Amino acid sequence: MPASEAKIQAIYRYPVKGLSPQPLSRVALGVGGTLPADRLYAIENGPSGFDPAAPAYLPKLRFLMLMCNERLAELRTDFDEASHTLTVAWEGREAARGDLRTSQGRLAIEAFFRRFMPRDLRGAPKVLQAPGHSFSDVAKKVVSIINLASIAAVENAAGAGVHPLRFRGNVYVAGWPAWHEFDLLDRELAIGPHARLKIVKRIVRCAATDVDPDTGIRDLTIPKTLMQAFGHMDCGVYAEVVAGGDIAVGDRINETAG
Repeated sequence: MPASEAKIQAIYRYPVKGLSPQPLSRVALGVGGTLPADRLYAIENGPSGFDPAAPAYLPKLRFLMLMCNERLAELRTDFDEASHTLTVAWEGREAARGDLRTSQGRLAIEAFFRRFMPRDLRGAPKVLQAPGHSFSDVAKKVVSIINLASIAAVENAAGAGVHPLRFRGNVYVAGWPAWHEFDLLDRELAIGPHARLKIVKRIVRCAATDVDPDTGIRDLTIPKTLMQAFGHMDCGVYAEVVAGGDIAVGDRINETAG
């Protein structure tokens, strides 16, 4: 399939940093924003210094996240955007539920994490949020794009299956050749009738990708495999939304001349 026939294979968001993804069939993008409700909340692992009145980027090590806390992958979560209710399931059963806008709801979720992973905690877990803030791994508000052919190349190098959700991306693309996304830096993608995204940065991978998203087992060494096979530790790219609009699974992706 030529690159001109690339399309969106899947869309995901992560309402709570470090927890499981939420698939979307369609989403509205706003200029300079993330996917709505992506990394809207985070769970502080001990005092982080985050100030909801003056929200600012903080390193992911301040929060519960897969790079250090692989047990999080054992959980299945659901987030209702209308009510901001987070439901946490563990071992096939509901373990906690709470409206994250309320102190009572946050306390219910925090109490679960105190029970679930006490050895991982550096202090009391605390649900954090601030209007308009995203707990992304980078300071800018971006959309992460993953090329499925690049993941196939990593599978070949690793000699094992590599679940695409290891890379915790927002938009998964089918139809590009492997590593084609790196050729698109500083170029724009047109998706749907109105949305435009500018590719701004390659994504350097960390040990979070070593964790199987289904089991929580740290069973591969993805950054090491990338470096040994390809001479870098990158997979995927970040894009800034420069024109808003709806995007949907199945949408064609058109590249601007560059």
